[in-house]
Amino acid sequence: MNKRRNIALITFAEMLALALWFSSTAAGPGMLAEAPGRGEGFQALLTSAVQAGFVIGTLLSAALALPDRTDPRRVFAASALLGAAANALILVLPPGSEAVIAARFATGMALAGVYPVGMKLAAGWADRGDMGLVVGLLVGGLTLGSAAPHLLSALGGAAWRPVLAAASLSAVAGAALMAWVRLGPRHAPAPPFRPAAALALFRNRGTRLATLGYLGHMWELYAMWAWIGLYFAASFAAWRGDAPRPAEAALATFAVIAAGALGSVAAGLAADRVGRVRVTVTAMAISGACCLLAGPLFGLHPALVILLGLVWGVAVVADSAQFSASVAELAEPGLTGTMLTVQTSLGFALTLVTIHLMPPMVAALGWGAAFAVLAAGPVLGCVAMLRLGRSAEAARLAGGRG
Repeated sequence: MNKRRNIALITFAEMLALALWFSSTAAGPGMLAEAPGRGEGFQALLTSAVQAGFVIGTLLSAALALPDRTDPRRVFAASALLGAAANALILVLPPGSEAVIAARFATGMALAGVYPVGMKLAAGWADRGDMGLVVGLLVGGLTLGSAAPHLLSALGGAAWRPVLAAASLSAVAGAALMAWVRLGPRHAPAPPFRPAAALALFRNRGTRLATLGYLGHMWELYAMWAWIGLYFAASFAAWRGDAPRPAEAALATFAVIAAGALGSVAAGLAADRVGRVRVTVTAMAISGACCLLAGPLFGLHPALVILLGLVWGVAVVADSAQFSASVAELAEPGLTGTMLTVQTSLGFALTLVTIHLMPPMVAALGWGAAFAVLAAGPVLGCVAMLRLGRSAEAARLAGGRG
């Protein structure tokens, strides 16, 4: 019971703190209305600045071994509070200023002490037989937290300041929950980050293939999350023949991203039983198909478009936790920390490319072709994971060659 209680507290704290991640993405349309000189490039920066800050913050945290030198609960709480402060700072800044982007970068750096540290805390309570489920629960918390600002945006209409304020208050509440979290019986210092050994991630065939699968997954995930709301707004408007309605698009976006929490938990349960390869390949095949269907369904009845989005939302994040679990199981002793850090940093750095590619692709080719480009990630990811499943290294994964 103590295990369930602590995992629940960590997951809930993660969900509350991760409301910071997409708070400005949800608030973006309202901010742009007050900064007419800015366009969709600014909207992309609101999201990509967080990604860039997260990459830098993750590398710094790993190099300094902060979660090992300090109680990880304190690192989590302090990072959530710093992120809340950086996010709240935007409330007093000119909506279209460069200072807003800097504040989002600082928010991303702070989140590097929340998401990975939350994973570390949860792993202290996990057994080998339920590692996939535990990590899946944490990703589910991240997913719900990422979706929450879109719900607030839908309820508040064009008012963007309440969205940012609520996200910061949510992160403060997440920090406060750390007072009740206890360290698990398997809590231990992570292996030290060894920059010189980072290439071992690609020398080891198993971790190389798992990382290539992860990169294929990340090519699609955050670009889909960042732009699905504008896709909904444009599609619904095309169906009706009138102007976009941000509130209804925000509500649909919340439902789609939040649905991913179900996919994360279900995939975690399945991966510990039938295998990480089967789960990741199935999820990527479904999400890749959704990328290709986004074009043909654009402008059709909103019910069909939302149904596509819900399936996509479940599949696009379902496999996320299993790539990290795979690398942890396949890594050489003493290199787990370095390999996970490099894998995460590469994945989030890649999201900067696709987040910024989407606006010019949509302008030049339309939504269907732009989302079809994202399908390349899942296709390559499936190839990598299928090769992993046929290799000798697959026997070391939970569920074996499945």
